[in-house]
Amino acid sequence: KRWLFTTNHKDIGTLYLWLALISFFVAGAMALVIRLELFQPGHRFVDPNFFNQMTTLHGLVMLFGVVMPAFTGMANWQIPMMIGAPDMALPRLNNWSFWILPFAFCLLFSTMFHAGGGPNFGWTMYAPLSTTYAPPSTDFMIFSIHMMGLSSIMGSINIIATILNLRAPGMTLMKMPLFVWTWLITAFLLIAIMPVLAGAVTMMLADRHFGTSFFNAAGGGDPILFQHVFWFFGHPEVYVLVLPAFGVISEIIPTFSRKPLFGYHFMVYA
Repeated sequence: KRWLFTTNHKDIGTLYLWLALISFFVAGAMALVIRLELFQPGHRFVDPNFFNQMTTLHGLVMLFGVVMPAFTGMANWQIPMMIGAPDMALPRLNNWSFWILPFAFCLLFSTMFHAGGGPNFGWTMYAPLSTTYAPPSTDFMIFSIHMMGLSSIMGSINIIATILNLRAPGMTLMKMPLFVWTWLITAFLLIAIMPVLAGAVTMMLADRHFGTSFFNAAGGGDPILFQHVFWFFGHPEVYVLVLPAFGVISEIIPTFSRKPLFGYHFMVYA
């Protein structure tokens, strides 16, 4: 009960880190299946369709289930302590943004047990493979992506509110540790791009069930449109993944070299 209803930023950070670790082992098992299949030419260890399901789920789980929760967990732990805040600005939203994720992953993994198998078109979900030729379980994958996006947006709102409103007296923006800066930028990026991904998968859903032709050339749509919309999400997502890592490195190196970070202002502006 303590873990379920906790609003403590350290507890929630720990939950995020545990989720990332568990997801890492699950996604790692999927990667082993992929490599086992590619181990020797001519040998077939798994069904080709199952292999495609593994590549799809491995990509989604590593992205939304390992890297992002791991960095969010670190942000939950570190940011309040680094800026002198008692806790996150919106503790209950913090709790909610975490507990959405396990449900999203249960939904995503359940797709493998549906008739027709799980989504088998790669984690980039390119149409028309993800619309015209996709298995029925794709709808569950779309809903789970919506839930993961909602979680990311809520977490980002919380981080921005915390950094802008709960800094200790005298802690100006230009005195914040670089890790906090990287997360501030990352949170703004997430709020900008997650709705775009949600829009892309919603268009997929509409093409599948509601007779639209966003990505269907036969109905006047454009299959390349999905790629443009997806990479509007995909390109900033690279920075979402790498900026917190830069922030971590920018804390570790000055700490162990016992020297202040050189060119702090320039790094912030960059």
